[in-house]
Amino acid sequence: MPDSNFLIRKYFEEHALTDFNRKSFNNFVEMEIPKIVKEVGDIIPTVIPTDVNDFRIRFDNIRIEKPKIQEADGSRKDIYPMEARLRQLTYSAPMHLDVTVHIDGVQREAFSTPIGKMPVMLRSKYCNLTGLNRDELIKKGEDPDDPGGYFILNGKERALITVEDLVPNKLFVQESSGPSKFTAKLFSHKESYNIPHVIEQMRDGLIYISFTRFKRVPIMYVIKALGLVKDQDIMQLICDEKMYDEVYLNLHDLSEIRTSEDALNVLAAKGAIAVQPKESKTDKCLEQLDQFLLPHIGITQKDRALKAYNLCKIIKKFLQISKDGVTPADKDHYKNKKLKLSGDLMAELMRVNMKVLVNDILYNFQRLVKRGKFQSVKTIIRDKLLTSRIKSAMATGTWVGGRKGISQNLDRINFIATRSHLTRVVSLLSATQENFEARELHCTHWGRLCPIETPEGTPIGLRKNMAMLCEITQEEVQEDKLKKSLEVLGLRKCA
Repeated sequence: MPDSNFLIRKYFEEHALTDFNRKSFNNFVEMEIPKIVKEVGDIIPTVIPTDVNDFRIRFDNIRIEKPKIQEADGSRKDIYPMEARLRQLTYSAPMHLDVTVHIDGVQREAFSTPIGKMPVMLRSKYCNLTGLNRDELIKKGEDPDDPGGYFILNGKERALITVEDLVPNKLFVQESSGPSKFTAKLFSHKESYNIPHVIEQMRDGLIYISFTRFKRVPIMYVIKALGLVKDQDIMQLICDEKMYDEVYLNLHDLSEIRTSEDALNVLAAKGAIAVQPKESKTDKCLEQLDQFLLPHIGITQKDRALKAYNLCKIIKKFLQISKDGVTPADKDHYKNKKLKLSGDLMAELMRVNMKVLVNDILYNFQRLVKRGKFQSVKTIIRDKLLTSRIKSAMATGTWVGGRKGISQNLDRINFIATRSHLTRVVSLLSATQENFEARELHCTHWGRLCPIETPEGTPIGLRKNMAMLCEITQEEVQEDKLKKSLEVLGLRKCA
């Protein structure tokens, strides 16, 4: 008689229950941490020694070792999870960073320094248990069938809960009860930027956009400030016959705007931008548009035209839904969702705390320079700062943006409870509000989320669990490969 469970057994022989979290953590260490260090760029203090014209500190080449511990006698050795549990230690690995100091364009100092310890996920590539067979795992005090995918902090097992959120960089239009009948929202995300954009059409027929310091400014001012000045070009990018009147009304209100400088002056006045004596308001306004308007498209001067074209596309989609009755995108469809796994959550934490470390280095450097006691950059890098902040966030569960409950004590009632806890998915929506549609079972949950396992009471439908055979894609599409594939299929770049 053929074995009916052969395929399922074979699947779990090759795939652990927490494969997605382990891969996410590996990706965080190998790809995200070097990217975060690269984002820091040159650190340029405002207070420098009197005989120096240009002083820069550069970070490069971050390395993470396997988990180690330093004993009271100064000796260092590898630490295994069971020892960390019994001695109430944190299972973490030291991080080392190459630092160079450039004075007036000449490299004067180069060294490698510890910058803290990173908690390591059990059974990830950087865990000391990886590669051990069943007998070796038993000798180390570990359950050979334990799936890993969690951390040990102060001897306690902590799991990072997967967060469900709307996919970034995509426009969502929905009916609103405010002054605008329809509201469009887009969360522009790129590296450390996560800027919400809101598009509304008021009773006067004008379309407004809100982001960072700009609150309800006419969107046509922004398009013209970006360099797309001609009304005819704007009409061609947005219009079909049904939208002509709407777009004409918005452009007619800007009849006095002839150049991008005129639009910038109006935006600068509406945005209430504070400037230094030597700066001009228009330059500061352009800087704000470059940095905070649709940063996922780009944050440089050459991206302004592309941003203007995309704003026209946004207006077109908004009008198609609000005026032509086109069905808006379903926010509860799982193609419009993104799951933030352990690696993504750790990247958020690392990015914020790397900025804190840089600010601390700047503060200590400038304090010593003012006192005339500065000798070496090596003496001002505090390795305990990063360690304590990361450890505190993971031990308390309080995360970036004030979110709570991201890190939780692992449920060890039985193996099924542990497995369930490691595959939990939590929505960012408030459990005290209705959100009926978000709580309902959606057809796209099939094969991805368990249709049964959700708690009773207020969190019902907002706290879910992944299906046992669910897999989460880790690799992002490489832009160069995508462009080549599209060119092979016949796509041509417009002049």
